[in-house]
Amino acid sequence: MLTLAEIEATARAAHAGQSDKSGRPYAEHLQAVAEGVRARGGSESQIAAAWLHDAVEDDALTEQWLTEAELPQSVRDMVLALTKRPGEELPAYTARILAVPGALLVKEADLAHNSDPGRLAELDEATRNRLTQKYARTRALLGLAG
Repeated sequence: MLTLAEIEATARAAHAGQSDKSGRPYAEHLQAVAEGVRARGGSESQIAAAWLHDAVEDDALTEQWLTEAELPQSVRDMVLALTKRPGEELPAYTARILAVPGALLVKEADLAHNSDPGRLAELDEATRNRLTQKYARTRALLGLAG
């Protein structure tokens, strides 16, 4: 099995050169989500899923890589649950997250970092407002507090 350090290194390498909506290196988001999972008492598998949570969705790693990598099945399941599919409706996406053990905590940490006022302040007003509404709706569908 890949160690947590190897998973982190893989995620950092896979997302190298990518940046978030405010132009920051994407690995900073992955690290923040992993730290958020750890701070919420998440397991090593959940921390691993945090490092990989956007890899398939962002085409940083393929679904085939995920299937073939030496990962616990629980990590694969969480990453696939957290991978939003093109054209997928938010209720279907959130239902899948709720159905997979461990995925909700990872998504909670992801939403917390995405909703950070400091991060949102770096965006233009229209984008900030759109994302704030999207994150609030996602939290509501997941049953997470405001």
